[in-house]
Parts: sequence; structure tokens; C-alpha cells
Amino acid sequence: MAKFSAIKQHVYNKIASGEWPENHPVSSENALALQFKVSRMTARRALQELANEGIVIRTKGSGTFVAPIKSQTSFMAIRNIADEIRARQHRYHAQVQVLRREHASDLIAEMLNLQPGDTVFHSVISHYENDLPVQVEERYVNPALAADYLKQNYNEITPHEYLCQAQPLTEASHEIEAVTPSNQLCQWLLLTKPEPCLRINRRTWSAEGVVTYAVLTHPGSRFSLGGHLQF
Repeated sequence: MAKFSAIKQHVYNKIASGEWPENHPVSSENALALQFKVSRMTARRALQELANEGIVIRTKGSGTFVAPIKSQTSFMAIRNIADEIRARQHRYHAQVQVLRREHASDLIAEMLNLQPGDTVFHSVISHYENDLPVQVEERYVNPALAADYLKQNYNEITPHEYLCQAQPLTEASHEIEAVTPSNQLCQWLLLTKPEPCLRINRRTWSAEGVVTYAVLTHPGSRFSLGGHLQF
């Protein structure tokens, strides 16, 4: 294991065991460098990667602290949600709510560059972190570009994993908005009452055309959106 990876695993273990709860201070760069016999630059890299993943929060002049335990993803990258959750040393599982073929509405046809009434694949999947759903993924897929979409077991792989194999992505667009969830979404998210949610509307392309249109809804109390830019 690379030295910076060993440092990251050390922090993961401290958090997963409960020894370091939310907002607990994390060892400094100097302390980690001494403990693992590495350069301060290596320790800094490990802490920065943990910050990018939403595991810790780094504040100049104050130090590094364990981040609040809520899901965090980056708006600058398309990542597999199962990988994100497992990287935090948390349990992941999915519950399939809808998986079927249907006729495209005017909106879905426009998003997929199809004609209204054309056949599309439609799925709704709740993604769980530990025992709570942190995302409802509603996805419409162009059957011509992902013919086996409905045949997959989405308790074992995610739509993202299958689609990256079937049609490697070349382009994506995002639209982010705050919404009040419908009663159906509250059921899928296990919300006892509506709360503000963050919604990401995403279209993805392969070299052959528009592959999917996805609507990703996250409860605000369990999710944050962040990223890190280096100039």
C-alpha cells in the first residue's frame, strides 16, 4: 500500500470505529508525517484526498476535522455512488423501485433526441448508505445504445457501472435545483415528512449519441455537494 493510502486507511479506521466522531480533530500533517515516517507533502496529499472525498474538513488556521456524516459528491465529476459510499467505509445497497420499458413523453423524447412515443427504458433505484437512502436515481435510457439495460441485476451493479461498459461516456451536462419532494419520493427516500432536497438533472452522451437522461434526488439532511479545484 502506498504511504499516502496507508494514512487515508488509518483515518478511515479511526472514523469507522467511532474513536473519531463528527467534528473530532484529525492528526496534523506533521504528526502523520512522523507517525508514518513520510514527508509532510505525502501527509498533506492524504488529508487533501480525504477532504475531496468529504471525509474530513480542512480549515486554514484551524486544522482538519472529521466531516459531518452525510453523503457528499462532487459536481465536477461523474462517479459511481456505490464506490463513493464504500470509500467512506459505509455499507451500500440498492432497492429497485421501477424497471420497465415505456413510451417516451415529449420531455423524455427531447432529452434523448427521440420521437414522442418511442420506446425507452425507465428505472428508479434508491441508493442506501448504511440503512438510509441518500439518493433516488430516476433514469431514462435510449434502448438503441444500451440494449441490455433491463436485463441487469441492479442489486449487484449500478446503472452507472453497466452504462460505462456498454457506452463509455464522452460528454455530460448537469442542471442543479432545490425541490420539495413528492409523496412518492418521500416514500422512496424514507422521509416521514417532506424536506428540502437537492436534485441533479443529468444528460450523458457517448460517441453514438445521447445515452441517458437521469434525475438524481437527494434529501438535504443526508447530502452535500462539493468539490476541490487546484489552480
